[in-house]
Amino acid sequence: MLYTLYEMQHAAFAPIRFWADQGQRFFSHPYNPVSRTPYGKVMAASLDMVELLTRRYGKPKFGFEKVTVDGVECPVEEQILSRRAFGQLKHFKRANCSHRKDPRVLVVAPMSGHFATLLRGTVEALLPNHEVYITDWRDARDIPMADGSFDLDDYVDYLIDWLTDLGPNTHMLAVCQPSVPVYAALALMEAEGHPCTPPSVTMMGGPIDTRRNPTEVNKLAMTRPHSWFEDNVITVVPLPNAGFMRKVYPGFLQLAGFMAMNLGDHFMKHHEMFEHLIIGADEDAEKTRAFYDEYKAVMDMTAEFYLQTIDVVFQRHLLPDGKWVSKGRLVDPKAIRNTALMAVEGEFDDISGIGQTKAALDIAVNLPEEKKKYLLAKGVGHYGIFNGSRWRTNIAPVVAEFMRTHDHVIGKPVAGAAAPAATPVAEAPAKAAKPQPKKAPSRTARPARATTTATKRRTKA
Repeated sequence: MLYTLYEMQHAAFAPIRFWADQGQRFFSHPYNPVSRTPYGKVMAASLDMVELLTRRYGKPKFGFEKVTVDGVECPVEEQILSRRAFGQLKHFKRANCSHRKDPRVLVVAPMSGHFATLLRGTVEALLPNHEVYITDWRDARDIPMADGSFDLDDYVDYLIDWLTDLGPNTHMLAVCQPSVPVYAALALMEAEGHPCTPPSVTMMGGPIDTRRNPTEVNKLAMTRPHSWFEDNVITVVPLPNAGFMRKVYPGFLQLAGFMAMNLGDHFMKHHEMFEHLIIGADEDAEKTRAFYDEYKAVMDMTAEFYLQTIDVVFQRHLLPDGKWVSKGRLVDPKAIRNTALMAVEGEFDDISGIGQTKAALDIAVNLPEEKKKYLLAKGVGHYGIFNGSRWRTNIAPVVAEFMRTHDHVIGKPVAGAAAPAATPVAEAPAKAAKPQPKKAPSRTARPARATTTATKRRTKA
């Protein structure tokens, strides 16, 4: 019923969106003399905000067209290597780079409300010096019931299958929620001696053990009974969506939760955007618009995946306790003996508290200390761990060096990828380790960033 009401509301607002869009075009048209008056500017800005606030945001595009590698611009092509019912494996193929021996990395995007394009900045920083692949999950409301179900155990199996498709020596980088299934996939592959076990796994802001410094999000999940989530946030996809009758945790409820966490900040950002539109500060307004085009583009997740995640990760803590049995297979952290692990946390992360990701290093008791690395990003919140200037300048170079150091083919740091001398990022070993000889600092320039097109993502319903 809740989803049906949402669809009815969206349909009811359609005429309002249409006239708001037409009115905005009228009052902002350069040939309209009213557009240059204070009245015209206020009307154009007001109608623009109405259209933005009532729109349903579709899946954005990554938008990569080229990347600068060794000073040369190389075209980038998106390729689908594996297409399955609930997701696909995407490759950002760099033209004219086949001669480079860059690490191959699978970026595992979260299935927690947003599309994989939320990690555009993550991929952008990796592209110049890595062969990048990403998990691109589908919106559950677009998946017919005939395609079956998808839970946390299926997520783990998808990762193992895709690693097998990519072959040996493929690194993994998990952002936020997928740290848990990535860790589980690694433990299972190590236990069976899988030939495609990754040489390194990097986990960023992941809820490995939410009992450590629990945030408000963690407390909600731990204090409410499992039945509360099933009764209050799970609904059925209505017609005319392809996933009709599928039980989901809908994206619009997830977005409401995201916005409620920092409602004051979002209100101020929209107010500032309104003022920028009035005074003609188009560049500033476009930055805010681009952020919310991504932020408000949400997807449904299957009810079975969401409910199992609540149970396994947030309520019973089966992974850190070594009690998770995935389809008859024990997920044992003690089985991890060879793959290097790196945990990255943000000082001001209000989603995954400090220590929750670091727990991944602590429970891998049979992994040598020299294969564990911990990074605490000072002054960084949850989003800043994998996006933004501090990710590009302080975190990404350390991640790149870690991958190259443990790569089975390269086995050495990338030139210019050493951690910067500035202090925004604090490094600490997982445990007290024996002193290691210091490496000579690199004198080459930091790797160039990938470039993207400034496309306007204004998908309308």
